[in-house]
Amino acid sequence: MGRLSDKLAIVTGAARGLGKGIAEKLAIEGAKVVIVDLNEEICKEVVQEFSDHGYRVTSYAANIANQDEVQNLFNYVADEFGTVDILVNNAGINRDSTLHKMSVEQWQQVIDVNLTGTFFCTQEATKQMKEKKYGRIISISSASWLGNFGQANYAASKAGVVGLMKTAARELARNNITCNAICPGFIDTDMTRGVPDKVWDQMISKIPMGRAGSPSDVGNMIAFLASDEASYITGEVINVGGGMVL
Repeated sequence: MGRLSDKLAIVTGAARGLGKGIAEKLAIEGAKVVIVDLNEEICKEVVQEFSDHGYRVTSYAANIANQDEVQNLFNYVADEFGTVDILVNNAGINRDSTLHKMSVEQWQQVIDVNLTGTFFCTQEATKQMKEKKYGRIISISSASWLGNFGQANYAASKAGVVGLMKTAARELARNNITCNAICPGFIDTDMTRGVPDKVWDQMISKIPMGRAGSPSDVGNMIAFLASDEASYITGEVINVGGGMVL
């Protein structure tokens, strides 16, 4: 029996990369996991893969930047499986450009998904969690929330996630709902593997531990925060980056 064997979790952006690793870790810990992503076919592939390992998983295709789709997601989960216990806000995009060249569209797309989408999901989860007086909300921010060249939109969205979680923590603590933000460092995923070797080496050189992190490194922290062992931890911003941010 895992630490989360009686829990129902929703993980957004879970069809690939970091989100997939997080979803797998929660499933390993025994949670029933709803994998949410835009691409329905990839979601189904992940469900099949995880099911072959004996994990309890299902999927739902949704655009978290669309409030109606988020409401439909949470209504579906409640009708089919019951109220959600754990929400991991992982879905995010980047549209990098220097500040003076960034288009309004580049700015708005990132804010809509990374920040507004996180708000929509958190709001819907909160409605269910407050009724049962229990919940764990964990949102993926980024080390970039401190500012990063060419990422004004991304940094602003991830700083917003930190503010959102700290505010939610204050408002929801009385309902036994914890809210925390995770700031992954340089994580080895399909996306980061696409950077040039020179950039990869530059990033590794900034990490005291001398290596990229893995999705499981982040998943381990999230599984802890989602468990009863972390019932007195809320409003925190936790770096998982091998010392990249000190």
